[in-house]
Amino acid sequence: MSHKFNFVIDSQDRRREIPRNVIIGRKDTETVAHVALKVIGYMLFYRDRLRIEPRLHDDAIPFEPTLVQLDYELRPMLWVECGECGINKLDKLSVKCPEAEIWVVKRSFAAAAELKVQMAKHELRKGRYGIIGLDAAMFDEVETLVRGRNAIMWLEGDFEEKKMQFDFNGLWFDTEFTVLRH
Repeated sequence: MSHKFNFVIDSQDRRREIPRNVIIGRKDTETVAHVALKVIGYMLFYRDRLRIEPRLHDDAIPFEPTLVQLDYELRPMLWVECGECGINKLDKLSVKCPEAEIWVVKRSFAAAAELKVQMAKHELRKGRYGIIGLDAAMFDEVETLVRGRNAIMWLEGDFEEKKMQFDFNGLWFDTEFTVLRH
């Protein structure tokens, strides 16, 4: 990892207690946008045992997830990819992780819609995937605010109403996102 980003999170979401301190590493090939997608994805999908980019000690799964929740037998129950993710990888994940919810977080509504089109074109299994598309203008602004040390006050991320509310480094965001299924 070439850079580490510290996020101090004050969660006001009564349904889940997000850990107060989260450190996200950025690999040499990753951008700050990828870091921003990871932290937004982490807050949206937070649940017990959610981990960021862990190494899976399962030879049958040759991939490294962005976010994953493992069950008590160390099988993936939730697999989240943030940003770019190849169609072949998504196709193989549905076989390698048959019990897992598989999600992809994209930086815009358009990128999410394009991924859904590509999934249909390549005939990926239906009913296995969820795609989150963020508001592009909101995401671009969050990306410019990411620093080495960051403060977030998270109010909510609601999948039914498809909205998020949070303060990121002193700037308030009340935004919608899209949820697509394939």
